[in-house]
Amino acid sequence: MYVVTGGAGFIGSNVVAALAAGGGEIVVSDWLRSDERWRNLAKHEIAALIAPDDLPAWLRHNRASVEAVIHLGAISATTETNVDLIVSHNIRHTLALLDWCTEAQVRFIYASSAATYGDGARGFDDEFSREALAALRPLNAYGWSKHVVDRRIARLAARASALPPQCVGLKFFNVYGPNEYHKGSMQSVVAKNYAQIVEGQPLRLFRSGRPAYADGGQLRDFIYVRDCVDIVLWLLDHERISGLFNVGTGRARSWLDLAGALFDAADRPCVVEFIDMPPALRDKYQYFTEARMQRLRSVGYDRPFTSLEEGVSDYVRNYLATDDPYR
Repeated sequence: MYVVTGGAGFIGSNVVAALAAGGGEIVVSDWLRSDERWRNLAKHEIAALIAPDDLPAWLRHNRASVEAVIHLGAISATTETNVDLIVSHNIRHTLALLDWCTEAQVRFIYASSAATYGDGARGFDDEFSREALAALRPLNAYGWSKHVVDRRIARLAARASALPPQCVGLKFFNVYGPNEYHKGSMQSVVAKNYAQIVEGQPLRLFRSGRPAYADGGQLRDFIYVRDCVDIVLWLLDHERISGLFNVGTGRARSWLDLAGALFDAADRPCVVEFIDMPPALRDKYQYFTEARMQRLRSVGYDRPFTSLEEGVSDYVRNYLATDDPYR
């Protein structure tokens, strides 16, 4: 039995879909709220749906049945300003699950984030040492909360303290794909703009605030969600592998590249307008992200990543352009 926290969310529901397709027994822990994220789960068989507040008691009573906890639940909005809420959800809850998995000797895979790298000035190397992690400077509370967990696990590993039999952190870069529709302003540019593009409206991108980057030339490592899921499933099949790993493609692409892929997939001429960046984002904006993927490759993951053009095309034509965009 697999427990997927955040299993009704974006990446989580895609993991649930893949596990269900493989015949696995899945327990989802999440809040469903009132934004129809239940539809992210509607096509898949699940064994139970547990409210996060009830998860500790459920785990105590079902300890012998749990093969692994895949912890993807978090407050993921980089604009969230209630830091106490972020601490409660992203730090305390994660460390409590880590403690339970350690004591129960249950495998633990959890979501970290590329937001831990801050502005990227110190690079994007997923070295899992206390010294390397101490050099990073996240730009927002969300990134900081993920960084706190990474550093705590790195300290425990350095001291040879007890940890789960498999303990893996995944630093997700810019993920896009089906089932992100409940995320509002935190959806990918593809999901937020597809309907307007079909109606003939332009795609609006931020102007650059740095001479080294043209407008629309800011760079991101965009990764299709099916590749993220594939990495999770591969790790579940390779239980001896632990560590902290980037989850990107290893190739940065520009926002204009993304725009071109989106317009091509929608069969529309590419029309882009540039707008000023909101003042609140100017000092926290990442102009370049690119995952170093050598560490994941070095432990044996050798599958190719979906290109930006292929991923956007699949997302648009097989999900967004259909009557049922859910996976």
